[in-house]
Amino acid sequence: QVQLVESGGGLVQAGGSLRLSCAASGRTSSSLSMGWFRQAPGKDREFVATIAWIGSITYYADSVKGRFTISRDNAKNTVYLQMNSLKPEDTAVYYCALDSQRNLPPRTVGGYEYWGRGTQVTVSS
Repeated sequence: QVQLVESGGGLVQAGGSLRLSCAASGRTSSSLSMGWFRQAPGKDREFVATIAWIGSITYYADSVKGRFTISRDNAKNTVYLQMNSLKPEDTAVYYCALDSQRNLPPRTVGGYEYWGRGTQVTVSS
């Protein structure tokens, strides 16, 4: 089993920045990739970014390209999401997820077996 704990959410003004962290524990040796998703009220959970645990493969949603950066620290079993130039439409609960089965980082909810509980990000206009 794997446990994921997100942190770093909060309230920020439009144009500001936040850095989210996701710490993994448990059977992290099985990790192949980790991703970030978000879910706004009344909407489906959507893909934000993902990174392979080994190598340099990353994918981003078009809506966050150029503003968000995903990175990882393998020694700490932690993945980060640096969010710059935040917009009110970025407001959501942000979840991190871990995949241990696929060769390429998935970009769908169904591609991940483990999920954190989420952290709230609110961007005011």
